[in-house]
Amino acid sequence: MRKNSPYLALVLFLVGLDQASKALVEAKVGLYETIPLIKGIFNLTHLRNKGAILGLFNAADNRFVPVALGLLAFCAMILVAVYFLRTPAPQKFIRTAFAFIFTGALGNLIDRVCRGYVIDFLEIHVKSFYWPTFNVADSCITIGAVLLVFAVFLRRQPA
Repeated sequence: MRKNSPYLALVLFLVGLDQASKALVEAKVGLYETIPLIKGIFNLTHLRNKGAILGLFNAADNRFVPVALGLLAFCAMILVAVYFLRTPAPQKFIRTAFAFIFTGALGNLIDRVCRGYVIDFLEIHVKSFYWPTFNVADSCITIGAVLLVFAVFLRRQPA
């Protein structure tokens, strides 16, 4: 357990940051309100996403969709936890990647269970390029995925 405590601390810190940022946005920013932080590039925009990544299934008016998405997130968390536990302790880079992915799935699952939707609020756009609104948990999943890709490429390079 001791070898896993830094990862547990990372998960707890990032889930706390995710949930605190969402609570702050929900309390201080009106639904659909946009607050420019860096004009023309970065905004806070309070949205509620009942769907999946990139807003898929957001407009679905079916009670099965949130349940299915929650179950998928829970299954993904179990899968990531199994891979984390099977990854040897010296492979800290990969274990960190799994911790980030687990954190993101957990943060958004907490929203789905407690609120029935995920709060998204970070919005990036440059001229006609627009990235869908996201949150800290989504960022954790992305960071973890990028770390895993790097780990695969670094492992395959000759010594």
